[in-house]
Amino acid sequence: MTHTPRKKAARKPASEPQAKRTARAARRGLLLVATRKGAWLFHGDSARRSWRADGPHFLGHIVHHLVLDPRDGRTLLAAAKTGHLGPTLFRSTDLGRRWKESSRPPAFARAGEGAPSGLPGRAVDHIFWLTPGHASEPGVWYAGTSPQGLFRSEDGGQTWAPFSMINDDPRYRAWMGTVQDGTPDGPKLHSIIVDPRDPAHLYFAMSGGGVHESTDAGKSFAPLVQGMEVVPGFDPSDITFHDPHCVRICPGNPDRLYQQNHCGIYRLDRPSSQWVRIGKSMPRRVGDVGFTMVVHPRDEDTAWVLPMDATSVWPRTSPGGRPSVYATRNGGRTWQRQDAGLPSGQAWWTVKRQAMSADARDPVGLYFGTTGGEVWASRDEGARWGCIARHLPEIYALETAEPA
Repeated sequence: MTHTPRKKAARKPASEPQAKRTARAARRGLLLVATRKGAWLFHGDSARRSWRADGPHFLGHIVHHLVLDPRDGRTLLAAAKTGHLGPTLFRSTDLGRRWKESSRPPAFARAGEGAPSGLPGRAVDHIFWLTPGHASEPGVWYAGTSPQGLFRSEDGGQTWAPFSMINDDPRYRAWMGTVQDGTPDGPKLHSIIVDPRDPAHLYFAMSGGGVHESTDAGKSFAPLVQGMEVVPGFDPSDITFHDPHCVRICPGNPDRLYQQNHCGIYRLDRPSSQWVRIGKSMPRRVGDVGFTMVVHPRDEDTAWVLPMDATSVWPRTSPGGRPSVYATRNGGRTWQRQDAGLPSGQAWWTVKRQAMSADARDPVGLYFGTTGGEVWASRDEGARWGCIARHLPEIYALETAEPA
């Protein structure tokens, strides 16, 4: 597949006009927190100083992702794994006051109903990732599952169908491995990205199974793994062994992507197809392994990561029990530690791949949720942190939103 260069989006200045800053500051923030035992909505005041908790929703159920549709500012989708309903989706059109289960949640095709013969049958264990469709396609959503599957809804999340060819393509099935492969709680399809300039231009990533791109609205996909490293001893030419943890596109320049990988931090500048490892400039004692990655909404050179301990046993904790966010302001050439306000020791949590997010305010607000059930926030792009919630269940995902 040949990537067709697109017109580069104009980079917005770091300082917005006063009228725009005033309007943005008047908005009230919303944090959507998905946990191992339910979901919470945190409503913030216009200054982002105080937050009101709304929840729990779906208490006792595993909620992997909770997302607000930016196209209407009202519709919420929640990906849940319940004891009695199994993996399913819930939908609210009034910011969580009432929920209704999807009438047809994502499910793999059965033999004789579209699934090719000769391939082992599969069942969705959980729905892991939700992405709203392009602004020009109201009602369209995408979902990624465990084991790896890609699904699409065209009616606002009420009904879902397998999307594209990857779910039952023999080559992709081989790259996906088996249900015993991948992360401890199962392999996943994640980081579904829709190019804001072109609804036909899509990306997704698989753990394991690499990063993939479509330029024809999902009729075909092709691997995008050049330059990505794999665990020593494995063959990088085998897509199976590539393990992207999180891929983000830059809103201020959609021709740039960042990636936090099992094997480092990377940047990709289109039309190139070569990922460049930019994590080598992280402090050696910290390394460049983690799960989450966040990019600035306007500045393509600014991004944040939250490293974890990557010693041989991979304890999935903060390095040395001293968590910190690291920021780059120059596209990954250098990184700065941002830990003011964070625990100075004995904090043995980490942050999952969906559990860090940024708002679009000026200055940008950053937020992350921990495996220890805490929500941390910064109103000044990471310069200073404060804890806004404690004692929640293990946090799986955290998204920022701006309700209508």
